Amino acid sequence: MAGNNDKTNSAEVREDRVVTNSVGNPINEPFATQRVGQHGPLLLQDYNLLDLLAHFNRERVPERNPHAHGSGAFGYFEVTDDITDVCGSAMFGEVGKRTRALVRFSTVGGEKGSADTVRDPRGFAVKFYTEEGNLDWVYNNTPVFFIRDPSKFPHFIHTQKRNPRTNLKDANMFWDFLTTPENQVAIHQVMILFSDRGIPASYRHMNGYSGHTYKWSNKQGDWRYVQVHIKTDQGIKNLTAEEGAKLAGEDPDFCQQDLVQALERGEYPSWTVYIQTMTEEQAQKLPFSVFDLTKVWPHKDFPLRRVGRLVLNEVPTNFFAQIEQAAFSPATTVPYQEPSADPVLQARLFSYADAHRYRIGPNYHQVPVNCPYASKFFNPAIRDGPMNVDGNLGSEPNYLATNNNYRFLGADRPIQQHQETWQGPAQPVHWATTGDIDFAQATALYHVLGRTPGQQRNLAHNVAIHVASADPPIQERVFQMFSRVDKGLGEAIRSEATALSQKKPKL
Repeated sequence: MAGNNDKTNSAEVREDRVVTNSVGNPINEPFATQRVGQHGPLLLQDYNLLDLLAHFNRERVPERNPHAHGSGAFGYFEVTDDITDVCGSAMFGEVGKRTRALVRFSTVGGEKGSADTVRDPRGFAVKFYTEEGNLDWVYNNTPVFFIRDPSKFPHFIHTQKRNPRTNLKDANMFWDFLTTPENQVAIHQVMILFSDRGIPASYRHMNGYSGHTYKWSNKQGDWRYVQVHIKTDQGIKNLTAEEGAKLAGEDPDFCQQDLVQALERGEYPSWTVYIQTMTEEQAQKLPFSVFDLTKVWPHKDFPLRRVGRLVLNEVPTNFFAQIEQAAFSPATTVPYQEPSADPVLQARLFSYADAHRYRIGPNYHQVPVNCPYASKFFNPAIRDGPMNVDGNLGSEPNYLATNNNYRFLGADRPIQQHQETWQGPAQPVHWATTGDIDFAQATALYHVLGRTPGQQRNLAHNVAIHVASADPPIQERVFQMFSRVDKGLGEAIRSEATALSQKKPKL
């Protein structure tokens, strides 16, 4: 294809370090400006000044909504165990194989300049540069989430951000959403969030989970439902509410600094990757839907199987270029790894890539950190658009021309046509029913917390200090919701929150 090797299509840095404006014209004096006389007004012809100021006005891209505040590093994934009976992806092809990877950690609700040590879920996103294309695992540090109806996501995120009148975080908004009866499916995630697990001590000391159910298949066409667990080899470490608040004031970039300094010391953090697998027949016997993002798969029924090891060993050379512009989407996948019918996952397949088209532009995949450099790119119909910098496929026709040869792998790689069969009318489905099954795993977690002294007490304390700012009717709904988990938990929250709310001024 013509043009792909044309030097004019690549932005290169001058090796002689002569400073230029954006179009390559050397600058004589960086701080001089053209004026009428020594003290007169500026001249419009001073392109170097206008070039600098105009770019300065545009040097920020819109922050992510959510997951705006984050950190990241490069490393690799290494296969330690043969799982080719489960997945035919090339990255798992042989034990010992390594694939370059980028990981971005993040908080969820906070703005870009917010603190690292706030109570919030953490994003755990991994981009693998495989020879079959880029693969994104867009995960969290919790195995469940707050919702299972995708249309509730914007509503939920709004309640975790700022009140449109006061521009303050609002306990009434926060708890009003979560205690609405049909939204109490979030209770398992809320329990995790308000335990000490809600504030990881560092990114190196937390796990990552797919949360969603995916579908993996081997090269023989056998498929299974899969969930992925990325477990820290450094051990889990968390902060109390008071420790987190202290660090947020003294060192708001604590986790960013911890990650960078660990890498610079050569203390490369690692995680062991496991999978859980389930057959379609097993899924039909579950007491809950395999597509329910608010549930975990019991390990006794679906044990962890080791896959490999994820290691971070490289600090990005430029944070904006390699982390801020990094674009992750669960739709970015490779052969033999497919999405399931989880409705929240299905919605994310669109929304994540669309967010990057808005933030960075329609050619965000051409930014070096997002390029599928290990597999390369070819699609004659995906052309043009703002900031096209990869040669635009040169003189290649911009459609599938009848006199050109193209290769397609579908005949060799059937995807889903032999898997589930869906049939029924197009209909609106609101997954609203909340029953005892939605509280069972939260109660089990509360009993697990009881095995470690102080953890049940800390959970009650963390909820109480948060809900103390809410109005009494909202507080009562919170007490009742946690009482469904355990009556003692509900009473402990009530006792402390009531005492605290009597001391706090109301807005």
